[in-house]
Amino acid sequence: MSSIALEVRNLKKSYDGKAILDNLSFIAKVNDFSVICGKPGSGKSVLVRTIMGLESVDSGEIIFRGKNVTGDDAGSRNIGYIPQSFALYPHFSVRKNIEYPLDLIKASVAEKNDAVTRVSDLLNIGDLLSKKPNELSGGQKQRVAIARGLSKATDVYVLDDPLVGLDFKLRERLIDDLRRSQEELKVAFIYITSDPTEALSLAKSVFILAEGKIVQQGSLEDVYDNPTTQSSMSTLGFPEANFISGSISDSIFQSDIFKVKVDVSLSQKNVSAGIRPEGLLLGEHPDAINVKASLVLMENLGSEFAVYLRVGGTQLITVVSRSDEETLKILDSKTFTVSLKPDAISIFDANSGSMIGKGLSNV
Repeated sequence: MSSIALEVRNLKKSYDGKAILDNLSFIAKVNDFSVICGKPGSGKSVLVRTIMGLESVDSGEIIFRGKNVTGDDAGSRNIGYIPQSFALYPHFSVRKNIEYPLDLIKASVAEKNDAVTRVSDLLNIGDLLSKKPNELSGGQKQRVAIARGLSKATDVYVLDDPLVGLDFKLRERLIDDLRRSQEELKVAFIYITSDPTEALSLAKSVFILAEGKIVQQGSLEDVYDNPTTQSSMSTLGFPEANFISGSISDSIFQSDIFKVKVDVSLSQKNVSAGIRPEGLLLGEHPDAINVKASLVLMENLGSEFAVYLRVGGTQLITVVSRSDEETLKILDSKTFTVSLKPDAISIFDANSGSMIGKGLSNV
């Protein structure tokens, strides 16, 4: 049997002449946790609705386990769905809420009992089955909503930003639940989100969605370490990457605040250098590009600080561990040195957004 669970081919969808999905394609494999990550307005919601059969497409194909389901209605697509909202029926017990998708396909009593046992064990909600939604905490409600989405036995589950709006600790626990559920079920999870931290926590494979297109796809590590577009680098990462405008001449990138030797031989006026926060280091470091900076703001992220800096007329951001007292002392000065790692710099064509080169060394 093919390892491909869901394939989307050249999907197009427009509203009032504006392309929302623009020749979009991707492949989700069995036993993979695929995360589609895109900023607001990238087309995520429309993509979910077309996959689930809630909206028609202008052109393209949606293929589930080798079968073209593009023209099939939502009820006949054997795809599990976990929505953003709990959307639990208040007058149903937890058991009845979980069974509801199976009632729609006229599953037998035995099939429903098996499904309830399977998902309640998986999500540790067996003691909640007789309760009503108004007796549950927010985390319990979301577990029930996830269990209901998983009750239909299938090879593909679409999770439409199901953790949005939840507090940090609850999201962390549910992220663990989702990761474990996918590994135990060995099916394809397709998780849609605008939150890069969720993508970084969950994804085995990641798809970057921008302006209705998948602009990069691959393993989480490869997409993060080797962004092929500026949109990809901007979308996947928290805090967001820094971008500095400049030009290239004689294989030297030059901006208002630094120079770096790059592996680009052509001269080009309109380019952008991207560097993730961890590519900036407080203090002076050998073989790095050292620039003078001042502190703008420190934001507490829990185990680390996001440190906003002013370098010339440009604001940059780096991250520092809260336990790194020696590095944090550097911020006590009005001005201090910040080092940019040349090999952490990616060069993008500012017009196309495509990556055209990497930083090599200090000049």
